[in-house]
Amino acid sequence: MPKIDIEKQDSVKIYKIRKTLEELAKKSGRGTELITVYIPKGKQLHEIIGSLQQEQGTADNIKSDLTRSHVVDSLGKVVQRLKMYKKTPAKGLVVFCGALPPEEGGPLGSEVVTIWEIDPPKDLNQYLYRCDDHFHVDILKDMLKDDNLIGFLAIDAKDAGWGLLYGDKIEVLGQTGSGVAGKHRQGGQSAKRFQKLREMELSYFYNRVAQVTREYFIDIYPVKGLIISGPGPTKEDFINGEYLEYRLQNNIINTIDSSYAGAEGIREAFAKSADILGNFRLVEEKKMVEDLFREINTNTGKGSYGLQEVIEFLKNNVAQTVLITDNTNLHRVEGICKRCKHPQEEIVERPLVIPKKREFTSKPCPECDAMEVEVHEQDIVDYLQILSSKVGAQLEVISGSAEHGNMLSSLGKVGAILRYNPGHAK
Repeated sequence: MPKIDIEKQDSVKIYKIRKTLEELAKKSGRGTELITVYIPKGKQLHEIIGSLQQEQGTADNIKSDLTRSHVVDSLGKVVQRLKMYKKTPAKGLVVFCGALPPEEGGPLGSEVVTIWEIDPPKDLNQYLYRCDDHFHVDILKDMLKDDNLIGFLAIDAKDAGWGLLYGDKIEVLGQTGSGVAGKHRQGGQSAKRFQKLREMELSYFYNRVAQVTREYFIDIYPVKGLIISGPGPTKEDFINGEYLEYRLQNNIINTIDSSYAGAEGIREAFAKSADILGNFRLVEEKKMVEDLFREINTNTGKGSYGLQEVIEFLKNNVAQTVLITDNTNLHRVEGICKRCKHPQEEIVERPLVIPKKREFTSKPCPECDAMEVEVHEQDIVDYLQILSSKVGAQLEVISGSAEHGNMLSSLGKVGAILRYNPGHAK
């Protein structure tokens, strides 16, 4: 049976978009002064620019002087940024812009016009312009939902179970008993009559399973493929009897011999389906984490974990593949003295970023005692991506909510497979 073709997504790009949307969803304007623009693929930018310039003229009718100024400035910044593009990016473009108070807080009038640009992960076919008290992020959030759904049906003569594989989760949707009698008849019935009744019960059960399978995998979760598993010949009898709706019947990508049906059979079938789903993200992540643990457990010297150790191996071009969970929530804060360029840095959890910035700016430079320290901060994934790109290493963001993500979390949420054993390097 064919290997299913599923588009591979850039885990770092998806992580960055998701983090940005989480940040934007928390922001609110003091008035209706936050600009959201969705530009679909193929749309002429000069049309969008002309429309936004008209909106600038309309903004003169806003009664509040401060809100009017913020809206005009934000629209101007969006127009200025769009003029830097020669044409609309291949998948479209989304721009968010608005006057927001400084991260550290500030009084009315301290707002700074800030702009974000996002290349959508999929083709954007919808135009949207909104001037509101919040940013409209739902369209982009929907794009991040994995639409590569795979259905699982685990069936034998006693039970059936349904499961769904999507993104970073394998979910058991439901299970049911068949009510079909065992193969051995009870007293008072002829063997022939017992067999006929059992066949009728099985046929009824198959039709019931087919109906639920249609409801799950066509009506509720339109799947890209269906994997059927179970012990013995029941699954083949079910398939050959063509009980399934024709779209599902034609979408069967594999059958798997398993020891169980029902919910337990779903998990077993997934564990045995790695070859068929070799380019499915959840399977990819599982394999990468297992590879890391194999290097660690077999003492090859090519497995590393812990953030500081991994960073050092990256800087020294020893790391080949770096794995980090998407719930790490760490930021790197760097202070650079404007006079002597002496750097200071510390990696802290997100809530401690602002206190750490204040600490760097409130103390003199440890090298020259100057009080002129410029501070920057960045998400740890951004920092690791910069280090990785310099040495040609691969950075992968792993789902922290999946089972293999929990395995990586036990190592401090960061690990690396090395190019060679640094202990053997001359």
